[in-house]
Formats: sequence, structure tokens, C-alpha cells
Amino acid sequence: MKKKIFGLVTLAVAVLSLAACGSKKEDTAATGDSASGKTEKLVIGATPSPHAEILEHVKPLLAKEGVDLEIKEFTDYVLPDTTLVDGDIDANYFAHIPFINAFNKENGDPLAIAGAIHIEPLGIYSKRLTDIKDVKDGATVLASTNAPDYGRILTILQTAGLIKVKDGVNLEEATFDDIAENPKNLQFKYDVAPEMMTSAYDNDEADLICINANFAYQSGLNPVKDALLIDGDDSPYANVVVTRKGEENDERVQKLVKILHSKEVQDWILEKWDGSVKPVDAE
Repeated sequence: MKKKIFGLVTLAVAVLSLAACGSKKEDTAATGDSASGKTEKLVIGATPSPHAEILEHVKPLLAKEGVDLEIKEFTDYVLPDTTLVDGDIDANYFAHIPFINAFNKENGDPLAIAGAIHIEPLGIYSKRLTDIKDVKDGATVLASTNAPDYGRILTILQTAGLIKVKDGVNLEEATFDDIAENPKNLQFKYDVAPEMMTSAYDNDEADLICINANFAYQSGLNPVKDALLIDGDDSPYANVVVTRKGEENDERVQKLVKILHSKEVQDWILEKWDGSVKPVDAE
């Protein structure tokens, strides 16, 4: 009888040991270990288009490099940076360089640029005009509340000959108060959130409406085909992958940047958005 009991106990121990091994294997998989080496997770915040779409495209390519990319989508221009600073994500990809510079200036310089990826032309659209030459005296120009874009808008309008900015002003930091000449007496409004600008366009709320490309894409607008005016090819407003200061050389992040800079991905971006999203050549 004792032998029988001992045998049952031995069997139970063996079963528990196998179960424990199975549990350990499951736990290992959950943390990303695999037969081919350790897979590390990278959580990145992005606006839906084109940023999240680009990230979804490179996700399997990055997985081959041992990085499991988790994408968190944001529909505004505030939370991607504040969430990054708070440590809830590892990086973000949604904004251009002057935007990040402005955030750093206002918040104690907490963020760093890991790599410039692409340029999205900001477009000035109109339901009332088909040619910028037809702008009437006193026409309204509607911009968003996103101040880092004001210099960008002024640059576009100045290039078109509609206004002139004061001499000596850094265009990347210019505001509407820096207009020196306004022969058409353009009336500027800038009280609408960036994500609401396409609704303002649909509702025909101004003669000229300035829309960031990522929101334009979501509404079926193509900056190259549909805007009256867009950024020039020499635009300094490259969209960037951003981390917390000191983490820009994180191996996971640099693997992502390298893949985003690859010719395969750059060609895909150009084809996907008909040339209106322009990759930045890696140096």
C-alpha cells in the first residue's frame, strides 16, 4: 500500500513539474523570448494617417529584427508628446521638427529627435476659388490653433506673393503679428483645432483654409492635387520619430528608423500617397 501511495505521489510531482515547465514556457513567450533570440517590445504613439499606416507596414519588417512594434493611435497633437514624457509610450511619430522644438521650449526640453522620416505638405484649400490669383480683397484665411504651423503658412503665402513678413524674422517661429505687408487685406483667424480643419473646409467656413496633410488624407484630400498652395520641396518641416531625451539611440528605435529610411519603405510611401508624402533621404 505504501508503495502504491508513493507511486501516486511521484506521478503527481511529475505532472506538476511538466505543468510548471509549460507555464514557464508560456511566460517566456509573453516576455518576448523565442528560439531565435529575445524579442523586445517598442510602444510608439502615432496619428492615424500616414504615420500609423506607415508603422503598420514596417511592423513585420521590424519583427524580423527582433522588435515587436505596438502602435497606439492618437487623434490630436497634444497627447502623443505628453504621453511620451509621462513614460506610457517609448516613442512617437506624428509631428514635424519645429513642433517638437516648440514643445521642448515650453516644457523644459524633455524630448529628442531620433530620425527625420518624411515631409507632408501643408496645404491651403478653398471651395470658393480654383486659382489663387482670384483671391479677393479682405478674404479670410483660416488656420488652426497649432502655433508651430503659423510660420509655415506665412512662408507659403509669402512665396505666393500674398503677404510679406517683416525683415529679420525667423519664418519657422513667425506669427501673424509678423506680417509687414498685406496688400489683399487678408483676414486671419486661428481658433479651430487642427483635427477640425477638414470640417471647416467641408462647411466652407473661409476663403482659404490651411489643413495639415495627415488630417487632409483622412478626409480624402490629396495636398498635391487638391490644394491651391502647398509647401515647397525645400520645406524644413520633416516629420520625425521622437523619444525622451537620452533615449534617441535606443537600439529598438534606431532599428525602426533604419527600416523607415530603407529604399523599399521609401518607395512604398511614395506610391501609397501618390508622391504627396515625401520620404526624407537618410544621411
